[in-house]
Amino acid sequence: MQKFIPLIGRIFLALIFLISGFGKIADFSGTQLYMALQGMPMTGLLLVFAIIFELGGGLSIITGLKARWGAGALIVFLVLATAVFHMDLADRMQMTQFLKNLSMIGGLLLIVGFGSGYCSIDKN
Repeated sequence: MQKFIPLIGRIFLALIFLISGFGKIADFSGTQLYMALQGMPMTGLLLVFAIIFELGGGLSIITGLKARWGAGALIVFLVLATAVFHMDLADRMQMTQFLKNLSMIGGLLLIVGFGSGYCSIDKN
């Protein structure tokens, strides 16, 4: 049973990225507008990169195929997204989002450090 725990953890950790990535595809223009309102340049290009990072990294973590690389890519994505969107720490909601992202970075660092476990394509 213990060999399945990392798989379950990877699935739970990756779900937010997959749902978010598909949500960005479903409302591309709305997401692009939100990014523009935050002062971001080149929103179309950056949004495509965000989708690639979220879907690619999420799938990598769930399958265990190059999970360390996928987790590393998602860490980069989260650091940048947190710096742009969640730095108003006086706002309680933004503080919660900031802390959620830190928690996810912590989980991703465990994958970078220890691999994906037994139930993965790479089995590392």
